[in-house]
Amino acid sequence: MIAGQVVAITGASSGIGKAAALELARLGAKLVLGARHEEALAQVAEQIRLAGGEVVFRSTDVSKREDLISLVRLAQENFGRLDVLFSNAGAMPIGPFDELAVEDWETMVDVNIKGVLYGVAAALPLFREQGSGHFIHTASTAARKTVPNQVVYSATKAAVLALSDGLRQELAGQIRVSTILPGFTDTAFSEHVKNPELRAQMQKAGEKFAMSPEAVAKAIVYILQQPEEVNIGEVTLRSKAQA
Repeated sequence: MIAGQVVAITGASSGIGKAAALELARLGAKLVLGARHEEALAQVAEQIRLAGGEVVFRSTDVSKREDLISLVRLAQENFGRLDVLFSNAGAMPIGPFDELAVEDWETMVDVNIKGVLYGVAAALPLFREQGSGHFIHTASTAARKTVPNQVVYSATKAAVLALSDGLRQELAGQIRVSTILPGFTDTAFSEHVKNPELRAQMQKAGEKFAMSPEAVAKAIVYILQQPEEVNIGEVTLRSKAQA
């Protein structure tokens, strides 16, 4: 039952996060949205409000632990609880390994791994206190198979998959943990790619093969519609090119 659930989403200003926010609001969830781009985030929130939904938001950088603490607190202050934390924010400044783009590697570690861990650290005490809660983490099919130029990105997503599976086992019976592994998805991923040739290749491939963010949002809905005793550990979504 999604109606009435309080759902916090990071990376909610665009792509998968935005699509999930709009779909869950349509189904009656109360949304707590976070993203770095506050203006775009405000536009998503306004769209939800105009459709009759309940939503609050704040600027959130998941690489900062205090921002995740504030996002969880925002849910408590406005809705009295938090039922779901969808840690979706991600960074993908991919490129050849031998470019040694160490700052980009650090960004992916800070956002893709630490961002998930900081979310767990912020929400787990509240979930324990409530006696219920659900973590949903966005990994990637790249967590299972890497390709050239995506080595570090794949490594960070493999880490998300591993920590999510371990957390699911530790919290089994009270708090649910699910991982989404989308394939090639039509988001703003190519904007992070600095190499012009690689960026153009990804944009061209995206136009041909990428799945829509709305398809991933439907998978989130499917997970949340399951009865409390059911914990779907993983959902993998493959693009046309990967099918």
